[in-house]
Amino acid sequence: MEIRYLYDIKSVLYDKNWAKSAPNLELYYMHRGVKTKDNLRYDITIIPPKMLGKEFVKTKGHRHQKHQELYIVLGGTAIFLLQKITNNKIQDVYIVKAKKGEAVIIPPLCDHITINPIKKELKLGNWISQNCKSDYKFIEKNKGACYFYTKKGWIKNKNYKNIPKLRSEKPLKSIPKNLDFLK
Repeated sequence: MEIRYLYDIKSVLYDKNWAKSAPNLELYYMHRGVKTKDNLRYDITIIPPKMLGKEFVKTKGHRHQKHQELYIVLGGTAIFLLQKITNNKIQDVYIVKAKKGEAVIIPPLCDHITINPIKKELKLGNWISQNCKSDYKFIEKNKGACYFYTKKGWIKNKNYKNIPKLRSEKPLKSIPKNLDFLK
């Protein structure tokens, strides 16, 4: 099990003043390679409910260059924030709100962050190619995704220029039977 701590994601938080004096809290837990099948890896991530100052607890955020990823909500409710990047510019940004049993496909070249917006533990499963690498550079460079989800709603990250309007998409109601698209 790998633990992501507050100090690991401090640079990508909205409420930097809160983070300055906050203890190094355990934020979420990643169980990588719970099982493997056909060159795919299945992970489980658990995100307890927390507030990071004014912002809801979230993952650090990353992208995959060539591979897609499939997330399944195993418990709780998740908000997935996806930002499509082309030539270091955001072309599109959208959220997918998903609850237990629903799934979300993350396309390649999309930074993605998962947010736990409720006072209940969020448990996620995900399938991804064993050859896939995570790239955190763009999110780190811009001190977070282009939007933060706070008690007051969505707030634009001032480190970005020309942020597209945030839109919503629906989750998949079930997991695809064939996962070959992830390879």
